[in-house]
Amino acid sequence: MNDHERGPSRRTLLTGAAGLAGLGLLTLTGCTSGARSTTIPEGAATGIAARGGRLRIARPAASAAETLDSASSLSAYEYLGALYNRLVKQNQAGETVADLAEEWSATPDGTTWTFRLRKGVRFHNGKTFTAVDAIASIEHILDPKTASPQGGVLGDMLDKNSMSAPDPYTLRFDLTKPNAEFPSLLTAYQCYIVPAGEIATIGTTGIGTGPFKLSSFAPAGSGSVEAFDDHFAGRPALDGIDFSSIQDTTARVNALLAGQIDLISQTNLDFATARVVSASSRATVARVKNAQWYTIPMLATSTEFKDPMVRQAMKFAYDPKVIVATALQGTGSPGWDNPVPPTLAAFDDDRRVYDPDKARALLKKAGRSDMKTSIYTSSYESVFTPMAVAYRDQVKAAGIDLTVRNASSDSYYTEIWMQKPLMVSYWFTGRPIDQLLNQIFRTGSSYNESAWSNAAFDGLLDDARATMNDDRRRMLYQDAQRVIIEDGADMTPMFGDRLVGISRDVVNYREFGFEFDYLRIGLRK
Repeated sequence: MNDHERGPSRRTLLTGAAGLAGLGLLTLTGCTSGARSTTIPEGAATGIAARGGRLRIARPAASAAETLDSASSLSAYEYLGALYNRLVKQNQAGETVADLAEEWSATPDGTTWTFRLRKGVRFHNGKTFTAVDAIASIEHILDPKTASPQGGVLGDMLDKNSMSAPDPYTLRFDLTKPNAEFPSLLTAYQCYIVPAGEIATIGTTGIGTGPFKLSSFAPAGSGSVEAFDDHFAGRPALDGIDFSSIQDTTARVNALLAGQIDLISQTNLDFATARVVSASSRATVARVKNAQWYTIPMLATSTEFKDPMVRQAMKFAYDPKVIVATALQGTGSPGWDNPVPPTLAAFDDDRRVYDPDKARALLKKAGRSDMKTSIYTSSYESVFTPMAVAYRDQVKAAGIDLTVRNASSDSYYTEIWMQKPLMVSYWFTGRPIDQLLNQIFRTGSSYNESAWSNAAFDGLLDDARATMNDDRRRMLYQDAQRVIIEDGADMTPMFGDRLVGISRDVVNYREFGFEFDYLRIGLRK
């Protein structure tokens, strides 16, 4: 969520919907004429990008408080990945790999971690990166005044005395409690490293070590970044990227179809729109597999769902394969109520059964044979309502009577989410396994959207963090997944592919979590 990109001198950048209606290109309820195909591509085009050129990215409009301070930013993801690096990052298998740190190791009890940092890395202002910058950046995340979403995650095991620098290129963490997965928690997008002396102004200066450096930025408006020739991993293929802000989804899609932008960011196209874009001569769709994690939280503190038997019945009553086919038109994978994406190494492939008769029997045993309630949805995300309707239709066979209620998208996450007994929600995938399970399912977590509490589950997470053996730790995380499937209050019907509108001139678009591959993305020769 909720926690998941050519220059103004050549073509006009759009800053809103004005003038788009006259193009007559798309309404999101219909199709363009002369469509060449209705097939959505399986992936983005690859190839050797031309050296140079400018990529034009349209973003949804953000608030006037938008910031480039990654520790607290909630919208400027495209800028952050271009401007900054982290100590470590996560690959698509969920493994922690090197970035500004070259290697790391822990003491046998998992309480002290030592990171060896790259030498010769320079910030955009010419300053050399050292451990002092890493310490200052993480202290900024931990500062309550920053209000960083990652502050609570790291603050659970770090205090003001936890970090030290034995030398400029060695960083040591003395944790307050063991955590075998600690490096993975530094892969969050809030954990980008900035110069120690620039933290007070980083929200507007954007000084980092990334492949691009900032040339302009207007909160909720337009901006641009330029290639950083001294980037430690090499110069990016592009000369620069220009960002524009377009509030309306239809306007963003029309701009892409008109050739006025090259990529739509932070927008998951619905299936009908993706087919229209794929049929265009100028644009196509890049598919990011399993990038969206869709949930149906049952509020475990509510009268309706405090009984585990009722929660189990709600799960047995539907077939996730049907939800994927109906709500996503097949552009995703069934979740079977396991929140861990199948791409992660710790994924447990045990699958619960679909059994509406068992669901009906459980409801009878719980005294809820007349199960009737509402499921809340909104237009906040294009898949929400199709998912709610598909789920409603599925559970009828178990005698469950649901009424779909649409709420305002503007207030959905303030008045509905975590407040109504049954609702729909989503998250971006890309979280490491430890953070996913602890941040969203542990008792008392502020992101625990179902308010579920299970002491055995919490104990498994504690044991996993204290276990340095990789195989044993993976087994504990798999045990934790089985507890969620059996007892949890958060259903996971599916993982959806993110359907990204992109120009046919763009090659090597690859997205994972909250960022692109900024070094390799480029324009065709």
